[in-house]
Amino acid sequence: MSWLGLVGHLCTLPFYLASGLVAPLWAIIVLLLVWAGLLGVAVWAVRTRSAWGLATPFLAVAIWLGGVSAGEAFLDWSA
Repeated sequence: MSWLGLVGHLCTLPFYLASGLVAPLWAIIVLLLVWAGLLGVAVWAVRTRSAWGLATPFLAVAIWLGGVSAGEAFLDWSA
């Protein structure tokens, strides 16, 4: 069942890539590194058949939304 989390996590990549419309390059790099780390967790979950894989897409969306919102609120990022 954790493969479903991996598929869901892969579906979050376009949001991270589209952050370039709002965020500066350094923030995009940080976000993509976080996404890659979560990808590693998702792959680990699939290999070990852990239920934690189902949490990775939700974490990815929460981190992306929180990061972009915080950048907009505190660092004056805008489209």
